[in-house]
Amino acid sequence: MANRHMFDKSLEELTEKVFELGKKVNSRVDAAVKSLAGQDLELADQVVTGDLEINELQADIEETCMLLIAQQQPFAKDLRKIVAAFKISINLERIGDLSVDVAKHTLRTGSQELLKPLVDLPRMADLVQQMVIKGIEAYKVEDAEAAKAMALMDDEVDHLYAQVFRELIVFMMEAPQTINQATYLIFVGRFLERMGDYCTNIAEEVVYVETGKRSDLNQ
Repeated sequence: MANRHMFDKSLEELTEKVFELGKKVNSRVDAAVKSLAGQDLELADQVVTGDLEINELQADIEETCMLLIAQQQPFAKDLRKIVAAFKISINLERIGDLSVDVAKHTLRTGSQELLKPLVDLPRMADLVQQMVIKGIEAYKVEDAEAAKAMALMDDEVDHLYAQVFRELIVFMMEAPQTINQATYLIFVGRFLERMGDYCTNIAEEVVYVETGKRSDLNQ
């Protein structure tokens, strides 16, 4: 491989870009759910308009991956690390998109009073944010076991979503006038549950870097 030192430096810069994307996405998740819980329309609008920044950074990572593969022709673990960066960035970008969807639901509900103070949805968001950070840290230091441990957190996200779903169905059955808002909140729960799935995908990519094998972490 031509100029190993330059390649290592480029790979390190790529890793830092993935880490930066993860942190930016995390801030979007946090802001989106806070905008909903606090009915903060201005904050929700910031999440929506800020999505371009996420998309541009993901596109930059994609381009960097393609250039490294074309110019350096890496193999084995180096190639896996680059491919994983590309796939992790896609999953992070999708989490960012779902944050926008949450913020859009804040804008749709406007200033109407929430059915109840939100508890489980913010807990889901907190778990997702922990998973994102643990995932990109595991990628950075190439720690497959940490990635597997992170993926297990998705079970709690799924549990909370089921709890949210059941509770909101009861609201709709007992008070039909709540159906509109309750439906929006169920969608938000689903968005957060999907974020957890994308985090699991990130964990799978970290394991792939280390082992060269793709496996279902839920098995």
